[in-house]
Amino acid sequence: MFASKGQRQKAHNKILIIDFLLFCIIATGFCYLLYRGTEKLGYNWQWFRVSEFIFSINNGKVTPGLLLQGLAVTLKITGLSFVLTFVIGLGTAIMRLSSSFTTKIIARIYLEVIRNTPLLIQLFFVYFVVAPIIGIDGFWASVISLSLFEGAYASEIFRAGITSIDRGQWEAAFSLGGDKRFAYFNVILPQAIPRIAPPLAGQAISLVKDSALVSTVAIYDLTMQGQSIISETFLTFEIWFTVAAIYLSITLLLSWMLDNAARKFKSEW
Repeated sequence: MFASKGQRQKAHNKILIIDFLLFCIIATGFCYLLYRGTEKLGYNWQWFRVSEFIFSINNGKVTPGLLLQGLAVTLKITGLSFVLTFVIGLGTAIMRLSSSFTTKIIARIYLEVIRNTPLLIQLFFVYFVVAPIIGIDGFWASVISLSLFEGAYASEIFRAGITSIDRGQWEAAFSLGGDKRFAYFNVILPQAIPRIAPPLAGQAISLVKDSALVSTVAIYDLTMQGQSIISETFLTFEIWFTVAAIYLSITLLLSWMLDNAARKFKSEW
């Protein structure tokens, strides 16, 4: 016997209520455990002091605090690194798919070296060895390190997307009189990008989180500003939770933007 539409709606609402109650119970339990833990440590919460490190209002003028200043640096590094990651990833993927043996070997060596060494070591190498040679500061050393690291993983995403396109699409592009470049940028990539958008979004989120490592080379990003504030105020839990919440907000917003862009791109093609 089939349930009516009203019964299905009622069952659906019941499930939503149960899920909401379970979420509230879990959240309450987490907050209780956190409270008990800090109580045993003798920690004195001072959330009212956090706002001054985000922004302040003086004479009707909003002044960004240290955390927002650090966030601006983080977003700048992440934005530049994402553009370079896209270029490096796509270029490496095309090199891997090239018929040239030398090009394939170069791309393979790059991938193996980058993927099998820690990002922190790569960052130190670029900052202490490469940067003084080519004359760049710590900011650009951080951007280059992040781009090379994330680009290695993005290249495999691009390669998987390109190889997933049916061979007939290549033949169709060539039948129109186009060369390989025409096929890539007018036929293959427009079909591949919507397929690889979700893993690329995940890589972008990883880039945001990995950018916290630039604080190790004295770049005053969000993480470094948080460490500086804690060393002066001892607001350990409040500042780290605030920093984590800011990172979470950025990654959620970025994921939403990239998903929408991918859907729009797919609908146009």
